[in-house]
Amino acid sequence: MTPPTRLPATGDRSGAVLARLQLMVTRKLDGLLQGDYAGLLPGPGSEAGESREYRPGDDVRRMDWPVTARTTMPHVRRTVADRELETWLAVDLSASLDFGSARWLKRDVATAAVAALAHLTVRGGNRIGAVVGTGVGTYARLPARAGRKEAQGLLRAVAGTEIRPGRSDLGALTDMLNRPPRRRGVAVVISDFLAPPQQWGRPLRKLRVRHDVLAVEVVDPLELELPDVGVLPVVDPESGELHEVQTSDPRLRRRYAEAAAARRGAIAAELRTAGAAHLRLRTDRDWLLDMVRFVAGQRHARTRGTTR
Repeated sequence: MTPPTRLPATGDRSGAVLARLQLMVTRKLDGLLQGDYAGLLPGPGSEAGESREYRPGDDVRRMDWPVTARTTMPHVRRTVADRELETWLAVDLSASLDFGSARWLKRDVATAAVAALAHLTVRGGNRIGAVVGTGVGTYARLPARAGRKEAQGLLRAVAGTEIRPGRSDLGALTDMLNRPPRRRGVAVVISDFLAPPQQWGRPLRKLRVRHDVLAVEVVDPLELELPDVGVLPVVDPESGELHEVQTSDPRLRRRYAEAAAARRGAIAAELRTAGAAHLRLRTDRDWLLDMVRFVAGQRHARTRGTTR
C-alpha cells in the first residue's frame, strides 16, 4: 500500500508549499468560469431576466405566471447572476479528517478544496469567508474579504488550523452560514459527512433556501472497502480507541463494504433532498481533475437547460 503523502505539519507548513498548491490549481482550473457567473456553481443568479418556455426539469419556483397567462404556455423566468459574489465555506476539520491511506490525507484534500474554491471565486471583487470546526464545540470564523491576498490569508489560516480530538457538530457548523442572514451567494460545506445525516440535513436544506449550495465530500478508499492484509490495527481518531480487525475474513470484508455503500448512499440521498450539488473527492484520485470535471459538468448541464 502506498504511504500517504501529506502536506507539511501545522508548525512547518510553508508559504512555498501553499504557493505550489495554488499553482496546481491555477494550471487546471483557470479560465473554466469565465462568463456571466463568477463563482464555482454557474447558477441562476438573482436578478430578473428574460422568460422562456418551461421544460421538464426546470425549477417551478421560477415560473413566470404573467407571461404564462398571456401566452397560455408555461414559461419560466431566467435570471442574471450577480456580478459580485460572496462565497462562504464551512470546513469540517474533525479528527476523522486526519486520516489517509493513499496519496493524501483527508485533511490535505479538504485544504486543497479550499485552495481551489478560493481561486475560482476570488475575482472581480468577489468575497470569500469561512467557518472552521475543529472538534467538539470549537469553531473559528474567518470574515469574508475580497482580493487574492485575503484569500491566501484564509487558506493559510485553514491549513494551519490544529485538529482537536472529537467530532465537530456538522449541523451547527453548517447553520453558522445562515447567521447572520446574507444576500444570495454560494455556500460550500467541506466534510467527510460521517456525522448522522439527521444532524446536518435540516441545516443544509435551510441554507439551500437562500444560497446555491455545494457539498464537498472527502473520502478515503479504506472507508469504502477493507483490503485483505490479515490483522489490521486501527485507531479511532476521534476517541483514540485501538481495535484489531481480521481483514482476511471475506464475510467481514463484504459486510464492511455493504455497510460503507449504504452509508455513502444515505449521504448522497440526504444531499439530493437538500438540493445541494455533490462533489466527491478521494484521497487516492486526482482531486483537481475531479473538480475540473465537476465544474465542466455543472456548466454543461446549466447551459443545456437554459438555451434553445
